[in-house]
Amino acid sequence: MASASPASPSSLSATAPVRRGRGAKRVLPGFGLTLGYTLFYLSIIVLIPLSALIFKTFELSWPQFWEAVSSPRVVASYKLTFGTSFIAACVNLVFGLLIAWVLVRYKFPGKKIVDALVDLPFALPTAVAGISLTALLAGNGWVGQYLEPLGVQLAFNPNGIVIALIFIGLPFVVRTVQPVLEDSEKELEEAATSLGASRWQIFYKVILPSILPALMTGFAMAFARAVGEYGSVIFIAGNMPMVSEITPLIIIGKLEQYDYAGATAVAVVMLVISFVLLLVINALQAWQRRHTGAPA
Repeated sequence: MASASPASPSSLSATAPVRRGRGAKRVLPGFGLTLGYTLFYLSIIVLIPLSALIFKTFELSWPQFWEAVSSPRVVASYKLTFGTSFIAACVNLVFGLLIAWVLVRYKFPGKKIVDALVDLPFALPTAVAGISLTALLAGNGWVGQYLEPLGVQLAFNPNGIVIALIFIGLPFVVRTVQPVLEDSEKELEEAATSLGASRWQIFYKVILPSILPALMTGFAMAFARAVGEYGSVIFIAGNMPMVSEITPLIIIGKLEQYDYAGATAVAVVMLVISFVLLLVINALQAWQRRHTGAPA
């Protein structure tokens, strides 16, 4: 019986899997060092300040905490903050999609200028935005002086808050939807057109499903940004208790009254809500990557 001949070294090297050596060079230092620096940096910048906020709240008993976060004035600020933020995010959802569509699908003079103006709320200090909107929409402003005689008041009430939140939240929707529209396959739209589909059917059944994850992500980001907005709102809101007083202003007011525990209690509620919104945003972004087939 013939014995099997041993495999040659060349055949072994050809079939054996290639293993990456332990000493392979990396662009950045090793995992242990980079992870340690990451955790240290996050602790200094994020975790320790937030921990101090939570520990400060422990100075209150549960009845005191509940009284601080559920007083009628604070509850009214919750309703105003989240209500106006939701309305502003819905408006940005519609008009952000329209602006992104125009920037992607059409060529016109001044397109680069319009594209740059979309990012203006990112660069403009929020206090400057608030002052500008107030000067524009107040009763003696450029626009407000013509609207107030008609009974339309846009400044120093919740209407002004919505306008300010629309201004600061619009870029989030535009910049989230724009790259998805740029990568969309126009061949599908042309095929639907050749099959006799109407414009509405093409948008509803071809375009919308592909951009829906990005739309929801932009909506969530604009909503989360509006919830924590302060600078652009206080100038145009009027800041009337139970009417046009937002939650961040409640926190500032408690700090000015040296009620640090009460301020941190309200801040903790906003922190929890913001953390939930962040989880929602991350889930929507993960859904968008799975939907579009992009790498995680």
